[in-house]
Amino acid sequence: MKKLFFLPLLALLVMAAKVPSTYKVDTNASVVAWTGYKVTGQHTGTVKIKNGTLTTDGGMLTGGSFEIDMNSIACTDLEGEYAGKLVGHLKSDDFFGVNTYPTATFVITKAIPQDTKGNYKILGNLTLKGTTKEAKFLAKFSEASGMVNASGKIIVDRSDFNVKYGSGSFFDGLGDKTIYDEFDLQVSLVAKK
Repeated sequence: MKKLFFLPLLALLVMAAKVPSTYKVDTNASVVAWTGYKVTGQHTGTVKIKNGTLTTDGGMLTGGSFEIDMNSIACTDLEGEYAGKLVGHLKSDDFFGVNTYPTATFVITKAIPQDTKGNYKILGNLTLKGTTKEAKFLAKFSEASGMVNASGKIIVDRSDFNVKYGSGSFFDGLGDKTIYDEFDLQVSLVAKK
């Protein structure tokens, strides 16, 4: 008789532990930092996350997405007039055309655990300037006390998204004016139930 009582109880506990959970990204606690590279150096800055979610099942990351407010592009390595000029140029049609494309998105299509320490290989679709391309990167994930943290570095090839300005892939003879095609997005997400 005791066995008959405990079997349904055990089944309920197992099912409760496997219920998928969705967490809402805390846009104030989350950050996307960017680094762009050129022959003569680099520039750094941030963009704000507009919204997003992360999904877990049994403590494992299973999916999610986030939207970036491209109008929030900021420069952190320059000040004053120089920062303003750089940000204005990045927002222009030469780069990200934020008047036409005010947001960028990333949607996780697969989260593959690499070990039991919260390391994942993330596959997903990045949409930037109206073009969607697959992106792959390594990420760190943790879940505790009704909160999740996820972070990783996405290396983006801007030429895949028709961002041509100063690119050696599209123009010859740029010399030290060349801006490298790849830039980094260091994403740190904090999400809560």
